[in-house]
Amino acid sequence: MRLVLAAVGRLRKGPEADLVADYLARFAKTGRALGFPPVTLTEVEDKRGGGMAAEAELLNRAIPDGAVLVILDERGHMLTSPEFASHLGAWRDQARDICFVIGGADGIDPSLRARADLSISFGKMVWPHMMVRVMLTEQIYRAATILGGGPYHRV
Repeated sequence: MRLVLAAVGRLRKGPEADLVADYLARFAKTGRALGFPPVTLTEVEDKRGGGMAAEAELLNRAIPDGAVLVILDERGHMLTSPEFASHLGAWRDQARDICFVIGGADGIDPSLRARADLSISFGKMVWPHMMVRVMLTEQIYRAATILGGGPYHRV
């Protein structure tokens, strides 16, 4: 099983990069006991001149064959943290690779949206894709704590 986070653009040093690194490190520790591998972060070039289609081509290369494809999209489903954890746990139990995709400034190409097994939205507002990385990595870590019965998630 592999967990991949494929994102358009390079995350520069700063608070967002620090938070992403922190949540990925927390997940690596917590997830190991639950049968999860560490998350591999793959960044592809922002193709402002080539548009979403060029970005989709680069993202496609980062998606493992046969992986569950989860995209972050403003039109996606708004899940609770326990619902997200349930999805993650089910895919782990099926020994499926999982690839989370975060698009660039213009979003995700329709060809990738059509292929997605799950489309997730973090609300009706549009978020900068660098902030979405932070929110997604936090939710991946939170899912592991929920699946492990840890105290991090409180309802």
